[in-house]
Amino acid sequence: MSASQTKRTLVTAALPYSNGRLHVGHIAGAFLPADIYVRFLRLKGVETRFVCGSDDHGVAIMLTAEKEGRTPKETALYYSQKQKASFDGLNIKFDVYGGTSRTANHYKTSQDFFTRVYEKGYFEKQSTRQFFDASKDMFLPDRYVTGTCAYCKTPDQNGDQCENCGKMLDVDSLLDARSVMSKTPATVKESAHWFLDLSRFEKEVATWLESSTLREHTRNYVSGLLSTGLVKRAMTRDLTWGIPVPLQDPDAKGKVLYVWFDAPIGYISNTKELCEMRGESEEKYADWWKSDDCDVFHFIGEDNTIFHCVIWIAMLSAEGSFKLPKGVIVNQFLNIQFPGQDQEKISKSRGTAVWIEDYIASGANSDVLRFYLTSIAPERARTVYKPEDLVQRNNSELANVLGNFVHRIVSFTHKYFGPQVPEFPAAKVNDTDRAFEKRLLETHEKLTQHLEGFAFKQGLETIMEFCRDANKYVDEKAPWTTRKTDMELTAVSLAYGLRAIRYLSVALAPYMPDTAAKISKTLCIDTANQRWDDALKALPAGSPLAVPEILFSKIEDKEEVPTSA
Repeated sequence: MSASQTKRTLVTAALPYSNGRLHVGHIAGAFLPADIYVRFLRLKGVETRFVCGSDDHGVAIMLTAEKEGRTPKETALYYSQKQKASFDGLNIKFDVYGGTSRTANHYKTSQDFFTRVYEKGYFEKQSTRQFFDASKDMFLPDRYVTGTCAYCKTPDQNGDQCENCGKMLDVDSLLDARSVMSKTPATVKESAHWFLDLSRFEKEVATWLESSTLREHTRNYVSGLLSTGLVKRAMTRDLTWGIPVPLQDPDAKGKVLYVWFDAPIGYISNTKELCEMRGESEEKYADWWKSDDCDVFHFIGEDNTIFHCVIWIAMLSAEGSFKLPKGVIVNQFLNIQFPGQDQEKISKSRGTAVWIEDYIASGANSDVLRFYLTSIAPERARTVYKPEDLVQRNNSELANVLGNFVHRIVSFTHKYFGPQVPEFPAAKVNDTDRAFEKRLLETHEKLTQHLEGFAFKQGLETIMEFCRDANKYVDEKAPWTTRKTDMELTAVSLAYGLRAIRYLSVALAPYMPDTAAKISKTLCIDTANQRWDDALKALPAGSPLAVPEILFSKIEDKEEVPTSA
């Protein structure tokens, strides 16, 4: 896998349901890795747009609206705004953050997409058996019904997909089904719907699977789905909240597009909205969705794999005018473990979560959370968030290793050479200095490869390894000792230390933007037009230095960091 070498890149992060607050699992799964990648691409000089927005339709929003006494539209807006505030608080900066219920673009784009697929003859109307609540006189799509997965026998699963095994569920594979509305057993009733036969696109999905950028666990999972054969999936629902089915057929009355049909189209409609916001021509979005000069990458969590790697690929293939994504970058689930308790799944309903809103409100450092979530990123396997581990990593790695290195080098330089990079004679450079410089160059090459390969966790580990090496270098050169006997040798040590700090100011920018900005400010560097390989440029002798600030404070009281709510 490698980063885009095209003229431009469009990056999307999964559209979160606008029915609740964001927790650390959401951020680690899709949004933080996407933000890291976007920041890296821009430093590389790649024209990049970062698109996201809330997923406002479907049963999840309707259930929350009923529970909280709002309309679905009010609920979607309320939580979408709260989610956007959480993203902003963590410096996850989208170019546009739309909402599938709030823009005329999305309404029209979704209906046009459906119509084109319909006109090509890919939809099949058929009467289908649906769960029904007789006491409420309503059909029970998706999350309005729960039961036991027939495949893995996991109880309390929604009527669309098993969270345990990932299988799609329906009236034949959801056992002991009960209505969420009345808590009574669900019956089955006939209803006409429009189906997309995914099996007609098995070849397209298989071809895309071979050439796309995916993590191995994703490729294996999708290959497994293909090996068992794809099936027909209803792309309409009996609901009152959603995009109306754009057909004149009497059976279409009262039906809306399936939320997983209209949601990914939000990537396209939000791109259109962004183009309009920037005063670009109406068709400018085609440069991002229909041009060979643009690569599209989706960042998602593992529970969205089948929708992005099978259904979305089939939808795009059926519609025919949009590019298939170059890659889908999937992180697995992040579990959680509180002190003295067993590891468990993050759950909104049980309150077993660390909420981003609470973390930000506490005044805790956003870069600390970005660092910790990346260091435990579930890129290839499920991992665990431990609040006490965050505290320990902040104190031992960020404060002691990174923060201490930057502060002591700049402070020592100020004290003995004034507020500028010291000058030194080349003859004073020795093998230790040259070996350290070589280590810096090797670090940059390795880090670049990791970021291009979407191995963000390994990239961060590479940076921290370099920080430890930088501390060892300074300890070996011991400028606090040599300044008593050889100020020229001391100048070499400090200049090389400052070069390492200059390197870190760029290398850390995708991961911890506030920290990188503080380091750049200390080095009096203007970052407006900064590029990735600027990290390799040594600071000229005489370059000004500002008074360093503390990058990371140690957390003495674990209560300073929110746990669950």
